[in-house]
Formats: sequence, C-alpha cells, structure tokens
Amino acid sequence: MRNFKQLEIWKNGIEIVKQVYLLSQQLPSEEKFGLKSQLTRASISIPSNIAEGCSRHSEIEFKRFLEIAMGSLFEVETQLIISEELGFIKQEDLETIFSLLDKEAKMINSLINRIKHR
Repeated sequence: MRNFKQLEIWKNGIEIVKQVYLLSQQLPSEEKFGLKSQLTRASISIPSNIAEGCSRHSEIEFKRFLEIAMGSLFEVETQLIISEELGFIKQEDLETIFSLLDKEAKMINSLINRIKHR
C-alpha cells in the first residue's frame, strides 16, 4: 500500500480541487446544481481516485484508478471550456488551472506508462 499523501500527483490533484472551487464561484447561481456541481465533483474525483488506487495491492488495479482520474481530469477541462464558451469564466482566469491540469495529465500518463512496462 502506498502513502498517497506523499505523492506529488495527489498533491497537485488537491491544488486542482482548490482552484476549481475558486473558479466555480464565478458561475451563476442558477448553475449551482448543474455545471458547478458537476465541475466540483469531477475535480474531487481526480485526487480521490489516485488515493483509492494507492490502497489497491495490484498494479493493474492502481492503473485502473489512475485511468479513472485521467477521465475526471478531462471532464474538468471540458467543463471549464464550456464555462468559458458560455461567458461564465474569462479565459485569463483559466490559465493557472489549465496549467495545473496539463501537469497532472502528464504525471498520470507517465505513471500509467511506468506501470504498463513493469
């Protein structure tokens, strides 16, 4: 079992959640149960799946949870793009989160590839 709290990939995921919560405050109140809820739940899923994967004893299971985290990451990115397209969030406000998402995607992909080649 791995200590997920020591993993940079998990720490970055937590930072993504914090940034998403800050950005989601810009969404209109009528999106509270729509886009805002979906966006925050998807962001929470990223570090949560990394943590859950760390509890698994097999590398195959760990890889599966990393793949789920990657799916959630792409979901967050898509929802942020939609938020921008709808004029809810300005493009310049998304630069930091997109940078964090890109970094996280590269780390997840790298870890998946290392597991595949073991």
